[in-house]
Amino acid sequence: MRILQVVYAPRLSGAEILAKGLAIQHREGGHEVCIASMQPQLADFDHSRSELHAAGVLCRFPASRQGRIGRLTHLWRTVRQFRPDVIIAHATLAALYVRLLPAAAPVVYVMHSGSNDFANPKLKWAERMLSHRAKAVVGVSPQNTFDYLHEVGPHPRVTVIPNGVDLPRFQNAPSGWADVMPAASKQIVQLGRYVVDKGQLETIHAFEAVLQQEPDARLVLYGVVEDLAYHDNAMNLVHRLKLEERVTLCGPASNVAAILRSSQVFAMPSHMEAHSIGFLEALASGIPVVASRIAAFQFARDFAGVSLVDTRNVSAYSSALLSALHARRAFRPLDGYTLHDTAESYLKIAQAVCETRGTAADSSIAGWKSNESSM
Repeated sequence: MRILQVVYAPRLSGAEILAKGLAIQHREGGHEVCIASMQPQLADFDHSRSELHAAGVLCRFPASRQGRIGRLTHLWRTVRQFRPDVIIAHATLAALYVRLLPAAAPVVYVMHSGSNDFANPKLKWAERMLSHRAKAVVGVSPQNTFDYLHEVGPHPRVTVIPNGVDLPRFQNAPSGWADVMPAASKQIVQLGRYVVDKGQLETIHAFEAVLQQEPDARLVLYGVVEDLAYHDNAMNLVHRLKLEERVTLCGPASNVAAILRSSQVFAMPSHMEAHSIGFLEALASGIPVVASRIAAFQFARDFAGVSLVDTRNVSAYSSALLSALHARRAFRPLDGYTLHDTAESYLKIAQAVCETRGTAADSSIAGWKSNESSM
């Protein structure tokens, strides 16, 4: 099968990282795979692109920023050259643009957003106009599919496929998980884009309280600077609280597995998520996790070493971080949440929509022959 994956812009963000993982898994399974984007690659995706190249996945990213016509032209050129059997479009904008093309290949629309995209009247109208062009609609969480059906209306093939984690990359601790002691570094790490919904300011406030009992602790924040004003607010807060020697704000990181191995606590105070890959990576690594109580994290509430708290409450958040600094690493069963599981689910969807297309094509040919014979 020839599989084309489409993203908005290659960067270190959930949709793009999932697309990369699926592309490599499907290529290793013997399929021809290409990833195309509507905008140029960001520098933080360099390592991921190297991985794709090593796996034999084609990358078709524009060299410069594109307007609306340029995006359509680039995608259409890619479709004509690659000739996909199926197109998997990640996130709403990519899925809308792909369905404007006169391509015969069936489209699978994957919803990644932690919020309701269709609360935007323009996106809702556009999706209603193009809904029939998606042969399948996939949500990474049940909330995605609920929002779609509620806002857009019924669709013949709507399903949920949770994101998956590359276990061999993250779950490489010694076999005796119960004997793995806390890391000596006392480092708390948070990974995620610098935007209000990721809650970096809450983590900095809680960390100030942590230092009162653990003066040797450190906090490191990694992420794409998506909201420059919010990033500046985080920097200013660190300076105002005089935490410059204990808190470091970094850009995006590609060596997430190594960061998790060298840290003692993973913090994730997100206000909303769909089905976070970063959260799954932390679970797989065994690191003690302190996260918010949002619905997306509830599946892990009973896992060892996972604490879900009200992260907007400084006292509750800091207490959970302090406890986690003295916790052991733990094994968590992630059956159904592996990258292999996820890739297999997407492959089944791709095969199903291709079979449906083939059946429809056969019916059309049969009808044409029947009409021809009666003439």
